[in-house]
Amino acid sequence: MDRVQTADIAAAKQGDAKALETLVRRIQDRVYRLALRMLANPSAAQDATQEILIRIVTKLSTFREDSQFETWVYRVATNYLLTARKVIANDPGLSFQMFGDDLLGGLADEAQAAPEDHIMLNELRLRCTMAMLLCLDLPHRAAYVLGEIIEFDHAEAAEALGITPANFRKRLSRARALVQDFTAAHCGLAGKGARCTCRKRLPAAMEMRRIGTAPSAEFAEAPAFAEVEKQALRTQTNLNAAKLQRATGPLTPLNDYAAEVLKIVNPPG
Repeated sequence: MDRVQTADIAAAKQGDAKALETLVRRIQDRVYRLALRMLANPSAAQDATQEILIRIVTKLSTFREDSQFETWVYRVATNYLLTARKVIANDPGLSFQMFGDDLLGGLADEAQAAPEDHIMLNELRLRCTMAMLLCLDLPHRAAYVLGEIIEFDHAEAAEALGITPANFRKRLSRARALVQDFTAAHCGLAGKGARCTCRKRLPAAMEMRRIGTAPSAEFAEAPAFAEVEKQALRTQTNLNAAKLQRATGPLTPLNDYAAEVLKIVNPPG
């Protein structure tokens, strides 16, 4: 997140439309990335991002500058993602057991596996690693995303979640162990003994429309599948889960929310 200057925040609080637009534009990418990692659905993440940005704009006067502005932004964002009825109602309630059974139930044999250079392998990898986090409940998911993927300062992450640093460390440790164990047991990129590989999984994933039939614009700037494979081979087993979760590229939202959000908050006329 680009550092938002104190002067910009002060001007935005005073109703300076240009300063407010600049502020929104500086934070929208990070808000979207957080929403996408929490929801694993680009469309839902776009909706959540707009709702969060509206909350940030309308609550800006409550920012008292007793913490970093970025921490306050994450506090508003995570509060929405953990408490909004729409988010809770649409959470799939996955478990690692359910997800593992689903993966193993749709594997092709070697003869039917996807070609080495199949363009959809990378999207499958990205969607699978994101969906994996849906197996964590929302509080543990938020701790994992903030602490392990975004690599936010732990004290500030705890503040954003409204919990003590000790409780944050406990949540992060438990979430990290669950994701590491599942990744090592099921992901062929992380563990040589794992049965599921992207090439074996791809035919079923396409048939079930878990991914599209053409590359998704959301993941256009992600590292290439072959490069991630090489990185995984060079990475220690206990670090592979985090490495794979972070190998997404910038995850830039397709929308520029700044002008749109300001129109909603301050309609013309």
